Amino acid sequence: MGKSLSILTKNFNNINVDTVDDYLAAGGYEGLKKVLSLTPGEVIEVIKDSGLRGRGGAAFPTGKKWEQAAKVKEDSYILCNADEGEPGTFKDRYFLEYDPYRIIEGMTIAAYAVGGREGYLYVREEYGRQKEIVLKAIEAAKAAGFLGDNILGTDLSFDIKVISGAGAFICGETTALIQSIEGGSGRPKIKFQRTAVSGLFGRPTLANNVESYCVVPALFTKDAQAYLSQGTEKSRGTKVISLCGNVEKPGVYEVPFGITLREIIYDLGGGIKDGRDFKFAQIGGASGPIIPKSMLDIPYTYEDFGKEGYSLGTGAILVADDTNSVAEFMVTVQEFFVHESCGKCTPCREGNRQLLKLAHKIADRKATVEDFLTVKRIANVMNKCSFCGLGTAAPTAMVTAIQHFYDMYN
Repeated sequence: MGKSLSILTKNFNNINVDTVDDYLAAGGYEGLKKVLSLTPGEVIEVIKDSGLRGRGGAAFPTGKKWEQAAKVKEDSYILCNADEGEPGTFKDRYFLEYDPYRIIEGMTIAAYAVGGREGYLYVREEYGRQKEIVLKAIEAAKAAGFLGDNILGTDLSFDIKVISGAGAFICGETTALIQSIEGGSGRPKIKFQRTAVSGLFGRPTLANNVESYCVVPALFTKDAQAYLSQGTEKSRGTKVISLCGNVEKPGVYEVPFGITLREIIYDLGGGIKDGRDFKFAQIGGASGPIIPKSMLDIPYTYEDFGKEGYSLGTGAILVADDTNSVAEFMVTVQEFFVHESCGKCTPCREGNRQLLKLAHKIADRKATVEDFLTVKRIANVMNKCSFCGLGTAAPTAMVTAIQHFYDMYN
């Protein structure tokens, strides 16, 4: 029986975010207080030992990233990527709206660990209300001594600025996000050095996703045992997911790694809406794979999805019932990528356009066997030659849809 947990999400709809008082009463900032009694190196070791991996999609080990940033003997920028533009993903919005102090605390702990004095929280343009909530929370945290100069009477000084994007999906990519903050066009660029060495304004930069920062405070409080007891050996803890589509109870859920997709959809989501049959699910947003019914019992872990060649992505799970056409859904996905491609590199710009044409052809039942082979060839070029992750991941949905539903297309 699948279960929803309340470790990272325990404050959702349970605290008043207008002041810091409710957050403190719920155990907030206990993590930061504990951290300030440790050395930065000890803090990083806790992060490494937790097995925490980036929650934005890439799943890079967080402790390793922090360790790399800490080695640079220069003040670093602490960057929080809240540009949640992946279709079907809305879990970060809940953290911004219902638990902003947890994000602030996580960023502050990161600043202490790697030597940061200034932070940037980059919020997508469409999250205007959430941006205002975070701005008020930052001021409340400053007034209470949890941000600003000499935090809690220590030598730690750290402040956070909130920046809005212009709505471009590509700005979820770190180098494009940095370009946007610097006032340039939100396009990815070649990294001659790691972001930890030279990132925002040419300075060392630690960049993490909202959920990644939200995990951090829990690792230094009484919640640590509850959190780390969940999951599997290689995927420890919990994952906050966005469940949407044709399910009875869509929403944000915190689940233990190792739960199956079937348990998520039928136990937490209440099953398929109106009693209809399951058709497919897309995992991790528009750039994620299309999953057929035969794969619903795969454990929701990095390692099990990795064996299939897939990623958990952003934690989005979009469910479609038997009234939906896989082919028409592919048209919608490819329209999204044609619109959101920044156009900088030919494989992504032209590849997505060609895939959209082929998606229309398949949906109109005019595709030939050669057309399906062409999809694979284009996807291969995009995967190997695109400038950034948008281009490499864009064909995933179409390729996996053909892989699992070719007989239906045929």
